[in-house]
Amino acid sequence: MDIRRIDLTTHSRIERSALTRRSVVPDQTVREQAASIVQLVAAGGDAALWEAGRRYGGGPSSREARIPPDRIAAALTHLPPATAAALEGAIANIRAVHEQQRPRDHLVAPAPGVEIARVWSPLGRVGVYAPGGRAAYPSSVLMGVIPAQVAGVESIAVASPVGPDGRLNEATLGASALLGIDEVYAMGGAQAIAALAHGTETIAPVDKIVGPGNDWVTAAKLAVFGVCGIDLPAGPSEALVLTDGSANSRIVAVDLLCQAEHGVESPVVLLTTAPDQVPDILAAAEAMLLGLERSAIIRAALEDHGLIAIAPDLETAIAFSNDFAPEHLSVHTGEAPSVAKRLTSAGSVFVGEWAPESAGDYATGANHVLPTGGLARSYGPLSVEDFGSWRQVQELTRAGLSTLRPIIEELAAVEGLTAHRLAVQVRFEEGR
Repeated sequence: MDIRRIDLTTHSRIERSALTRRSVVPDQTVREQAASIVQLVAAGGDAALWEAGRRYGGGPSSREARIPPDRIAAALTHLPPATAAALEGAIANIRAVHEQQRPRDHLVAPAPGVEIARVWSPLGRVGVYAPGGRAAYPSSVLMGVIPAQVAGVESIAVASPVGPDGRLNEATLGASALLGIDEVYAMGGAQAIAALAHGTETIAPVDKIVGPGNDWVTAAKLAVFGVCGIDLPAGPSEALVLTDGSANSRIVAVDLLCQAEHGVESPVVLLTTAPDQVPDILAAAEAMLLGLERSAIIRAALEDHGLIAIAPDLETAIAFSNDFAPEHLSVHTGEAPSVAKRLTSAGSVFVGEWAPESAGDYATGANHVLPTGGLARSYGPLSVEDFGSWRQVQELTRAGLSTLRPIIEELAAVEGLTAHRLAVQVRFEEGR
């Protein structure tokens, strides 16, 4: 397996920055074409949506993108019992975790007669995008819908691409049914994002779009930002595995393979202070690849976007990891919990040999909609708070405004905003 290798002791700051400062959509052509599709659907509505699905794939496969509610309900009866049970177990854990994230209003009185409230309200309508096509991701339905429901969003629409047979995946429909969602659209790619953001004759526009997707979906989310909100522009799934040589080579290797199977563009980094273990890790990865269904995709991801970074010590490794800010970060070191506390930039951190990335993707209850492309430096996982907005409510008494009057009038004068000053003075005129 031919994976790029670097030694962090010989890399300059500029070279390291070139590795860590990356874009969620590096291809400018994809950005431009996705924006063009968004504009066509915004102007042409349902007809343009259908034409885009016919031309680019993902659906809709007919001029009616919405799945009938009775078809959604029927999908639940078609699920194997083990699949339904797994979805129900995941739902319970995700709901339990997100119930603890409910925002709470705050009231502060910085001066007598001055009260500032910070008040949170849920959004009215949200679109949840769940990837699909060649592979289906019902877990993404759960990760997008459940925090929205916990937040109190009243209207939730799910969109997902159709498969090669032109139909939406049964597990995706079944997951929607389990959550009580009866508004599901068989549409994918940039055209789905455009339809959710701008609306069509048959699809009401949403206040915010959440959920992971490929480059086209991410580029389209960037194009509609401002028309509606988006959670974050998440690109291809990625992982960084940090090890100091103390962990089992097969466990390190399988954590590298785990996220690489999402797609050929998924970046995967092995960051180690133990170069002598690298051959064993690669040999273990090669052996496990033979039994995996998506082995060709994994190999392509590792060889085209993989990286082995050799660090002289743990301090250097931690600094590089924080600069890289990976979506998934697995920690396989001695004293892993204490090391994890120093890893401040990552979407989701998996500590020790008993915490595989797949546990977070499906079952722990943590959200798997995570920042990629280095955005973990400034974004966090999807949460309940993402499904609402804060507003400030300011209430002052006469005495309170009187206390603040000198501050307001002086700063208004400094900035030359005399109407600002007058807005205070008028309130204290004689006769009032």
